Amino acid sequence: MKAWVVVEAEKPLKEIELPTPKPTGTEVLLEVTHSGVCHSDIHFWKGEYNLGGGKSVKLSDRGITLPRAPGHEIAGRVVAVGEDVKGVKVGDIRVAYPWLGCGECEHCLAEEDNLCVGQRSLGVVRHGGFGSHVLVPHSRYLIDPGSVDLSLAATYACSGITTYSAIKKIMPLAPDKPVVLVGAGGLGLTAIAMLKAFGHRNIISVDISDEKLAAAKKEGATGTVNSSTEGAAQRILEVAGGSVPAVIDFVGMSATSRMGFDVLVKNGKLIIVGVAGGELTLLLGAMVFGAFTVQGSITGTIQDLRDVIALAAEGKLPPTPITCMEKHCANEAMVALRDGKVTGRVVLLGEH
Repeated sequence: MKAWVVVEAEKPLKEIELPTPKPTGTEVLLEVTHSGVCHSDIHFWKGEYNLGGGKSVKLSDRGITLPRAPGHEIAGRVVAVGEDVKGVKVGDIRVAYPWLGCGECEHCLAEEDNLCVGQRSLGVVRHGGFGSHVLVPHSRYLIDPGSVDLSLAATYACSGITTYSAIKKIMPLAPDKPVVLVGAGGLGLTAIAMLKAFGHRNIISVDISDEKLAAAKKEGATGTVNSSTEGAAQRILEVAGGSVPAVIDFVGMSATSRMGFDVLVKNGKLIIVGVAGGELTLLLGAMVFGAFTVQGSITGTIQDLRDVIALAAEGKLPPTPITCMEKHCANEAMVALRDGKVTGRVVLLGEH
């Protein structure tokens, strides 16, 4: 199999040949037709995850070795199955749930692999969608995309379920109560579409790019705020008409989370999704008297992926803007995303 792999942190990806896996037991081999490019791939490419406060987790600390093909937003065709596989057959088109756990703990048995401490995710611990083939350990991780366009369906395995999971954490919320979305990239735009699918009517998008805010407005944001200059929190309050019950931070740095926390109404929730790295200092008394919630949100579950694809198949989820590129343009796509030059999502196409 061919694969575009990380061979050294922040160095250009290289195309190499790897042995094509042969599935056994419950394993399924997918030929990758579509692979989304995500900010998590950028963190992987850099070789570490910034935790904030000067702390980081290096890939080597997690036992991950290079070369490794990134890519965790994967759609493809089943080309081989192990002898114990049930539920899929050669020729089936499937989206892969990438956030694989150990498969045996209470979270994994409840289809909450994203909460498992023994992660073995596709595109991180295992070779991912930047390769021509991906080995999936069990058919339960494969979801039928139905009528949903594969370039879009692939992105739901990360951006879709990550957004869906974060939105579930702020619900229930009356449709006209303001929700602030910090970041108008792929996740932020997906969140607008998803909130609209749930019937929400008051959505405020915050970003430092006027171009991305224009895309958010086009997607359905009812208000926008450019946060590139001082006083952004006050501008959010003005647009919202007062303090807000829910903020989802898709950036996840000190300035954005501080801004989000500072606009919360009593009993408000700040959900942190992005991992740009930062820290948030909180007054414990203020937390108690304000009854605030600050919560991290890590991707989503297998059922979340089923739900998001079902929403899209029913026509309730407007498509996020997608730019398709050939897989040999993987480096170009990664650099564009790193430099903030991507509106929506980029998807790499397989050779078939």
